[in-house]
Amino acid sequence: MDETIVVVGGALLSDGRLLAARRSAPPELAGRWELPGGKVEAGEAPEAALVRELREELGVVTEAVERVPGEWPLRAPYVLRVWTARLLPGSDDPEPLEDHDELRWLTPDEIWDVDWLDQDVPAVRATLPHWATGTGTEAETGTGTATEAETASASADGHRGERRP
Repeated sequence: MDETIVVVGGALLSDGRLLAARRSAPPELAGRWELPGGKVEAGEAPEAALVRELREELGVVTEAVERVPGEWPLRAPYVLRVWTARLLPGSDDPEPLEDHDELRWLTPDEIWDVDWLDQDVPAVRATLPHWATGTGTEAETGTGTATEAETASASADGHRGERRP
C-alpha cells in the first residue's frame, strides 16, 4: 500500500480577498481555478512546502498562518490539506509564474464566480469561516519572516499539477 502524499493548498488572504489561480496545464485541468500550492517534499514541513510553492508559482514571500481543518482526497495516494496564508511585508504582488495563466483576488461575494476544480470546492468551503473571521489577514497575524528551510528551492517535479487526477 502506498503512503499518503500531502499536497498543500494556500488560501492566500489579503485585504479581505482570497487569491484564486487558473490552471494552464495539464490540458484536462486548464481553465479551471484552484488554491495555489503543491506537493510536500520528503523531509519538508507542510508549512514550509506551502511557502516554497507559493514563491515558485506566484513569486511571493508568504507566511503560513493556520491550518484549515479537514483533509480532502485527491488521486491516490495524494490528499489535500489547506492553510491560510498571508503576504509578508515587502513581497511582490502575485504573478502567474508556473502552472497558471491568470490570478484573481476574490471578495466573499465573488468566491463562486470562478469555475473551481472539483477537488478544491470542499477546501474552499472549509476556508470560508477563516476568511470571515479575518484569520490570515495582515491585521490579525502580525509580522513574520520565512526561514531558510521555507525558502529553499524544490525539485522541478514538486509542483501541484501532480495532485490532480
